[in-house]
Amino acid sequence: MDNPSVALLDVIRSLAFVGDLAMGQPIDHSPHAAWIAGQLAREAGADQAACACATTVALLRWSGCTANAPEFAHLFGDDVGGRKALLAIQSSGSSFRSGTKNKVSAFRTLSQIHCEVSGDIAAQLGLDDATQLALRHLFESYDGTGAPDGLHGEQVPLAVYTASLAGDLEIFNRLYGEKQACRLISERAGSLYPPELASVAVAHAQQWLTALDEDPMLAGACSLDETCAGQTTSLEILADVIDLKLPWMTGHSRRVAELTRNAADHLGLDAISQRRVYRAALIHGMGRASVPNMIWDTPGKLSMSAWERVRLVPYWTGRAGRQIGSLAREADIASYAFERTDGSGYFREIKAGGSPIEGRILAAAGALAALRGERPWREAFTQADAESQLMAEATAGRFDVDVVRALLSKNRPARAKLPVMPMTGLLSERERDVLRIISLGASNKVAAQKLSISPSTVRTHVESVFRKLECSTRAAATLKATQLGLL
Repeated sequence: MDNPSVALLDVIRSLAFVGDLAMGQPIDHSPHAAWIAGQLAREAGADQAACACATTVALLRWSGCTANAPEFAHLFGDDVGGRKALLAIQSSGSSFRSGTKNKVSAFRTLSQIHCEVSGDIAAQLGLDDATQLALRHLFESYDGTGAPDGLHGEQVPLAVYTASLAGDLEIFNRLYGEKQACRLISERAGSLYPPELASVAVAHAQQWLTALDEDPMLAGACSLDETCAGQTTSLEILADVIDLKLPWMTGHSRRVAELTRNAADHLGLDAISQRRVYRAALIHGMGRASVPNMIWDTPGKLSMSAWERVRLVPYWTGRAGRQIGSLAREADIASYAFERTDGSGYFREIKAGGSPIEGRILAAAGALAALRGERPWREAFTQADAESQLMAEATAGRFDVDVVRALLSKNRPARAKLPVMPMTGLLSERERDVLRIISLGASNKVAAQKLSISPSTVRTHVESVFRKLECSTRAAATLKATQLGLL
């Protein structure tokens, strides 16, 4: 069975949803900011293409934030709460820069990772050059003190300014009210964004904010509906972006998706159901972005408050269905990923009769993939041990026994291999070994130990990988390599 494409706009909206969760924002933040950005660009005299670009960039502004989550967690502890606090800072310049003023190198590093991955996502989605360029310079400032390249004035794409202004207006209005929001924007004029553009935003702020208050769904009807009409893209890109948040989850969503599809096929589900459960598996981790990395990386038992945040992961995934159009049914199935047939799962705590067959398949496949993966607190289980443990869980009543038998069946019909992409020979075998290890979050030293080579040799291979993949960060290399089938 093929991997059919999905509507481009639905994937963009899904990425915006994940970004809002990861930034600690309400799930309508990016849609609202995107609508405002489009209005602002139009009032500034931009043509239809530029207005669409402004809207797209505002929607995808936080698409790269899963990529630098590990670094953010190292810096702030709580990557989600840290970002939320940064966006709330009432400063005359960039909140991001103000929050890291004592860590200038961190500001540059975090910006570089975020922007590089955002731009690569846009490229893989097939978006135009103007959108890609803007997403690669999201944290540039009018006065040249931004990142990653220190552009200034007219060197900075208009869409960067409109996204920044629209985002600030939405957040500051929500937190401090319209008057304070306009005052803060005026203070940032000339440093973060052009004074003239800031004046346009302030002049229309009340009108735009009132329109959104009176009709919250207004943000759903934007210029992208027409611009993206008929365009499709791969859903795998969304799965890869989701997994970037936790390096040790690299490739997890794809593995779960393949397992679910195999089991659905073995159980005799029709082609539509197989496609649906495959897609649901690809997006089942969307809600994971709402939980800080420090919780995911915690060995042993979680505190009650931490556990409550984890329990809400599938809830947020299900909520995504209200914003992502054609993937609504898949998002609903994905929300059953952590239910158990004895009622011990979450978030619904329902028993077997309340979970659809697709949900039961996804739950078992996700558990098997997790057992086979290495975690910060344990080694990966062998295939035999993982299968044995899963069957024991099923026998104890926590998984559907028939589903687990289908999942573990050695008589599954062989699947045709995906066509090898021309780029799969781009890296040497040793370079792929190094990339595979560092993509899971390992340092050069750890990679050297695992491969029995020197750290300097690892560093040489990493530099070669970056050069061949045309990237400068590990997150971007992981994303590109996954898309190219190199991992």
